Amino acid sequence: MKQVLSIADQFGALLQASRKSAGLSQTELARHLGLSQSRLSALELNASSIRLDQLLTMCSALDLELLVQTKGTGLEGPAGATTPSEW
Repeated sequence: MKQVLSIADQFGALLQASRKSAGLSQTELARHLGLSQSRLSALELNASSIRLDQLLTMCSALDLELLVQTKGTGLEGPAGATTPSEW
């Protein structure tokens, strides 16, 4: 799955969909992440207050990875460069 996120609320929806796809309840995922079920629920509804460490931990727990790239570029980077040193 590849998902482009532009606003925080999109991550909340992605988090919920990924959790459900993994067959996990909010309680199960929250326990794994060291959060309360109510905090996880709040993040699924409004992810604007998520910390970076929480974001990365959640991605890891749901077998997701975070990729940051310049808009409009493919995985090869700008102007066809294939490695970061060429950028």
